[in-house]
Amino acid sequence: MKTKAERIKQMKAPEVPAELSHRLPPGQVLTDRFPILHEGEVPQYDIEAWSLQIFGEVEEKRIFTFAELKSLPLTRVVCDIHCVTRWSKFDTAWEGIRFRDLLRLLKVKPEAKHVMIHADNDYETNVPLEDLMGDNVLLAFTYNGSPLTEKHGWPLRLVIPHLYFWKSAKWIRGIEFMKEDRPGFWERNGFHNYADPFKEMRFSGEAFDIPEDEWVRKDYD
Repeated sequence: MKTKAERIKQMKAPEVPAELSHRLPPGQVLTDRFPILHEGEVPQYDIEAWSLQIFGEVEEKRIFTFAELKSLPLTRVVCDIHCVTRWSKFDTAWEGIRFRDLLRLLKVKPEAKHVMIHADNDYETNVPLEDLMGDNVLLAFTYNGSPLTEKHGWPLRLVIPHLYFWKSAKWIRGIEFMKEDRPGFWERNGFHNYADPFKEMRFSGEAFDIPEDEWVRKDYD
């Protein structure tokens, strides 16, 4: 059976209209839908028992409850998002905690340069710490003015608009600070380690042959 990366490479790329090229990355299709793609079953939570763990290259490990996170200052961000499976959605609205605001509460060691985001269903994805410091990078609770749905990552997901959306992990349970980089789930399975949509960093070590439009056949909101 072909891997997801192998299936994606076989498909024909759409052309991006010239008038959208400043916002729509190469090989992407603009949609009003919000496709639902993930690995494994949608987790179910007792929110009173849920927690977010901070560990790795930190002076002190921390565990935050949902109530503790919700008590922190919130930020609203409107941004475009881009999935490696070819869809892009403009002007999505999120509210949550800026990653850099959470960082101020932590005792992260200066040698920490990379982060592994751990999520349920044994998912993980790696991101340079520098890429998490931007104005629009959130640990999000809400989408479009309402709490996240379970299928979109409730109670907490990451939103990193400038990278392909597999980096914006759903169902986050842990943030690991690291000295050295290491690949996450999709990065070990044929996808690019960094994932810049405007450079078509879709796959690892090979020409970018354009991904499939399988998202069209997925569930969506």
